[in-house]
Amino acid sequence: MPKDSEIPIPKSPPPKSPNPAPKPSPPPSPPSTARSKAPPPSPPKSAPDPKKPSTPPPEPPAAQVPPDAEIIDIETFQQILDLDEEASHEFSRGMAWAYFTQAENTFKEMDEALKKKDLGQLSSLGHFLKGSSAALGLFKVQDLCEKIQHYGQRRDEEAHIDLSERVALEKITEILPLVNAEYNTAESWLKQWYEEHPDEESEPESRS
Repeated sequence: MPKDSEIPIPKSPPPKSPNPAPKPSPPPSPPSTARSKAPPPSPPKSAPDPKKPSTPPPEPPAAQVPPDAEIIDIETFQQILDLDEEASHEFSRGMAWAYFTQAENTFKEMDEALKKKDLGQLSSLGHFLKGSSAALGLFKVQDLCEKIQHYGQRRDEEAHIDLSERVALEKITEILPLVNAEYNTAESWLKQWYEEHPDEESEPESRS
């Protein structure tokens, strides 16, 4: 038998290299700080109270001038009250009631002088009532009586012009009702004040 020839042994293919390990994926990038944060949730709205008004209450009105200060000069009136006795208003009350009598008589005389178209008498009466009104602090009556005084002199001091007799009489005719109205208001105020401030009753003397 011939020499056994060497049977070639097929070379086995080189072992396949194992699958390469997958490359690790890069870590996720942190969230961008530029992204705006979500606003916090707003608190739940409470249901409207039906008892409460939906609109805000109106603002209180501005302070107004007290009615007393629109009728009488309080400082002047207080000076008259200071002349009273400690527990009595007899002096100031007598002064006020004397003024009432004077004013009523003066208005009657003014009406008569107006009928006679006596400007001189009207001027004199206006001057008289102006002074007695000023003494009690009744400044509105005082101002109107001063106008009657000037109109009786055929003079308009506000306009700085002289007046004819006809125009002067017309102006006095227009202003007299205003003087009466202001006087009636002042008279009511004074009488009410003395009614609300009665004299203190003196204690009766003890009998021995």
